[in-house]
Amino acid sequence: MTPEPTAPPAPAEPTTEPTTEPTLTSVPLADLPSLVGTTFGPSSWRTITQDEVDRFADLTGDRNPIHLDPVHAAGTPFGGTIVHGYLTLALVVPLMAQVVEVTGVTTGVNYGLDRLRFPAPVRVGSRIRVTSRLSDVTEVAGGYQAVFENSFEAEGLAKPAAVAVMIVRYYA
Repeated sequence: MTPEPTAPPAPAEPTTEPTTEPTLTSVPLADLPSLVGTTFGPSSWRTITQDEVDRFADLTGDRNPIHLDPVHAAGTPFGGTIVHGYLTLALVVPLMAQVVEVTGVTTGVNYGLDRLRFPAPVRVGSRIRVTSRLSDVTEVAGGYQAVFENSFEAEGLAKPAAVAVMIVRYYA
């Protein structure tokens, strides 16, 4: 028997806690292997709006009403529209850029994902942030391949919104 989805809480009101800027760590490419095991972040909070969700739907063709129709979505176990999982994932690039940069690189490319899960849906209007752990670095022709374990936190949720093991190749 499949468990019923648990409705995520409504988007939280903005907190009054002090806002701290994320700490950006600059890592020379040659030093990347020495930082295996290092955690970067969290990034700053980022609110995902309905307009962004609508534009993502237009771009990708994913027009599921759970993302776009507030009346329909209100009647689901989620209680309102939720963010596309792949939109959440796409935000890894700007959020990670707030906490780690690899310098001395001519180019960096996404090589793929080893694992991707969306344990908790993100309600539209919620704030998310990412924490990245460098779990492995291997040498490849012309540079290094780095594996980052990314965890997306959504404000007010006990479970991560997304967990993505991402592979990036950096070339000198």
